[in-house]
Amino acid sequence: MRALVYGAQGLALEHDHPQPQPGEGEALIRIMQAGICNTDLEITRGYKGFQGVLGHEFVGVVEAIQGLDARGQYSHLLGQRVVGEINIPCRGAQCWYCRQGIYSHCPRRAALGIVGRDGAFADYLTLPVENLHLVSDEVCDEEAVFVEPLAANFEMLEQVHITPGMRMLVLGDGKMGQLAAQVLALSGGEVWMTGKHEEKLALARKRGIVTQTVAETERLVQEGERLDLLVECTGSEQGLDMALRLVRPRGTIVLKSTVAEKGALDLSRIVVNEIRVQGSRCGPFEPALRALRQKHIDVGPLVSVRYAFEDAVEAFRQAEQKGMLKILLKMH
Repeated sequence: MRALVYGAQGLALEHDHPQPQPGEGEALIRIMQAGICNTDLEITRGYKGFQGVLGHEFVGVVEAIQGLDARGQYSHLLGQRVVGEINIPCRGAQCWYCRQGIYSHCPRRAALGIVGRDGAFADYLTLPVENLHLVSDEVCDEEAVFVEPLAANFEMLEQVHITPGMRMLVLGDGKMGQLAAQVLALSGGEVWMTGKHEEKLALARKRGIVTQTVAETERLVQEGERLDLLVECTGSEQGLDMALRLVRPRGTIVLKSTVAEKGALDLSRIVVNEIRVQGSRCGPFEPALRALRQKHIDVGPLVSVRYAFEDAVEAFRQAEQKGMLKILLKMH
């Protein structure tokens, strides 16, 4: 099969890569479309030390299930469009996290296209059937590709108690920032966004988000403005520093970025101002699918470019350019 593989020599599109074989209780999925994520870019810069087939945002069709007789409750997935949760836990009886149902933090988990498991930039992938979610007819393939990152933003609503009067600021106007702002807006609070790109800020304004430039936000800092909730989506150390300067005492910062670069920050503000810092990674798929189905979230304007899979290496080069939002790979 075709596969976009990251190795010691960089990225390469292979045409004779071995097709994965599903293990017991796993599905073989033919990929229809996949999206390039900032995490994919960070892996090519050294994040997690992963080598193999990249990609974890996808929609595909289930072509086979291994051990179907033993898992008949999943037979309805055959031939259907699905998206998939990216964490593959051990599900062992001795694993405390798996016993508690906290599968995304199983210490022996693999992560699709990130740790120990080939990913979605290929004609086929395999995942446990428990990871799969049906995609309704009301959600097109391009929208379905956004389910995984959208679910990661719905996780914020599970982690932080948001009240109607809260003032919230999303730092970063890229893909994750755009989704974060739309999800937060569903809570009924006042949502702002800070970014560097007028065309991206304009997309947020169309969704009712109040936008401002980095210079305007710095001016707020100098004037003593402080907010209840900061969501850091810039992918930079500077973004966290700004969040620490803008959040009110006993306020909350949610970190959404994963970066390869290691930095050093003065974290004394966290102690002195009793700030809650919340890491936020993977999240629930059902609210994301429901929001797309009910058209509460609009992801169409977030697609910058669509590439045929044969041009995947060039697509990665394009994704590295400033100003890009989501780049999609179409397999067929």
